[in-house]
Amino acid sequence: MSDRLRALVEPAHTAVVTMELQQGIVGSGAAMGDLVAVVASEGLLPRVGRLCTAARTAGVRVVHCTAEFRADGAGSVVNNRIFAMNARMRRERGATAIDAGQPGTALVPELGWSDADIKVPRMHGMTPFTGTELDPILRNLGVTTVVATGVSVNLGVLGMCLSALDLGYQIVLPVDAVVGVPMDYAQAVIDHSLSLVTTLTTVDELVGMWQ
Repeated sequence: MSDRLRALVEPAHTAVVTMELQQGIVGSGAAMGDLVAVVASEGLLPRVGRLCTAARTAGVRVVHCTAEFRADGAGSVVNNRIFAMNARMRRERGATAIDAGQPGTALVPELGWSDADIKVPRMHGMTPFTGTELDPILRNLGVTTVVATGVSVNLGVLGMCLSALDLGYQIVLPVDAVVGVPMDYAQAVIDHSLSLVTTLTTVDELVGMWQ
């Protein structure tokens, strides 16, 4: 496995992609307290930060996918319970934590930042490939392997991996760089779904290879 994984994550054709590791999702002002609690208890943010640092040092591109909706909600549709919660918050408070211009659109500081990093926001939907520039950006960088990280395994990470699969990417999933709510459900998704479409690894294994 190690030789195959090493070939998959060769820096020249690999990108670490973070999913919604932003203040309004997993940091201060986030609406989903259960997710914030799991992120903290699992130590997710410093671990993904260490992975990003190792990636940058090795020449692996780091791409951050965020949710940043318009302040008036235009361009988005309320077709699920999560977006209905956001719409209600906008009506009651005048804005959501992840509206454009709000502090919640900022990346969490644990990720660090390099001028080589790329941020790809989306203003609708649940996953980062559909309707955004993520796919052409990765292709133009020569990326063929996506290292998937972030939140949550329940929806966003699962959707990101399935979209990447359909678009022809190889997907590497460091299992300690993603979380979901509850964690036993997230583990079941990893064991019974994501394990079938990704190459499973850990942050330590990737950092060791890139060093």
